[in-house]
Amino acid sequence: MKIKVGDKVKVITGHYKGTIGEVKAVNAKTNKIIVEGVNLVKKSLKPSQMNPDGGIVEFEKGIDASNVLVYDTKAKVAGRVGYSTDKKGNKIRINKKSGNEIKGGK
Repeated sequence: MKIKVGDKVKVITGHYKGTIGEVKAVNAKTNKIIVEGVNLVKKSLKPSQMNPDGGIVEFEKGIDASNVLVYDTKAKVAGRVGYSTDKKGNKIRINKKSGNEIKGGK
């Protein structure tokens, strides 16, 4: 998967279209990513030993990786991920639209 944890991404479809957030988790098997502040859902929890009060909890649910583009904060543009080599011969990820190197992926 070309999107990594720590990347800034822009949502391009759905209810959260246009939202920019940081990737918190990536699941390559299901092709889902969790983006900070995107796809928030509420879940009712029964009281248990771990959570004696129970109540309603809000958390982020995964969205498909095809619904986001990597966001370049310098050029303020979102684009697809490409690969190139730097002067030392190392493989680096680039934003295809801006041509800048993508930093932040772990």
